[in-house]
Amino acid sequence: MSAVQVARDAGILRVTLNRPEKLNAIDAALAGELRAAFEQAAGEANVRVVLLTGAGRAFCAGQDLADPGVAPGSDLGATIERCYNPVVRAMRALPKPILARVNGVAAGAGANLAFAADIVVAARSASFIESFSRIGLLPDSGGTWMLPRLFGRARAVALAMLGERISAEQAHAWGAIWSVVDDAELDETCEMLARTLAQAPTAALGAIKTAIDAGAGSTLEAALERECGLQRVLGATGDYREGVEAFAAKRAPQFQGR
Repeated sequence: MSAVQVARDAGILRVTLNRPEKLNAIDAALAGELRAAFEQAAGEANVRVVLLTGAGRAFCAGQDLADPGVAPGSDLGATIERCYNPVVRAMRALPKPILARVNGVAAGAGANLAFAADIVVAARSASFIESFSRIGLLPDSGGTWMLPRLFGRARAVALAMLGERISAEQAHAWGAIWSVVDDAELDETCEMLARTLAQAPTAALGAIKTAIDAGAGSTLEAALERECGLQRVLGATGDYREGVEAFAAKRAPQFQGR
């Protein structure tokens, strides 16, 4: 059985972590398949949004500590560079939106996979935990980059050092995720958002992602120049023309995502 299930539907690439008996804990096989899924999404014009979730009752419990690659005494840096960093790079470089459907616990690297998505919707019963310090490690999978940007430095440091679990509602109140919904509403909410994103101007969404990520570490002047260059490209797309024509005609636009 594949460690990651991939399905396509009306512009949506559904990517499901599929080790429910292990709470979707990450091993080398899962990491490799997850990376391949995001690389596929980048190369398929018909894919306009990725919906990322976990099978069963968890989103992702983080690293599978039974994996020989993370046994005490092994080179954890080599494992991270081989398994985790390529996944996070592929997610952030993907010029299409990623919607994370967090259906349960997201721990360690699993939490940071969720935070690496562009829009995160969590069930009310879901939770997040930066569990690395509990086993003598620091947050990886982009955690040290994402946490202060999402939570602010004070909360990021405390989350990483204390390894305390926070509820989905707390993560939302702190501005780290987009929304929290009742468990029974999670599927409907995520389906609606995924279909909305799949019908949006994909190039513009990719440019938004690129500009905001780059802007977090640049000067205002650099951001202004970046916006100018990206807007020049977007202004030449058919989706921009369609958007303007639809606005003038007072009708819903029919974006093609190219």
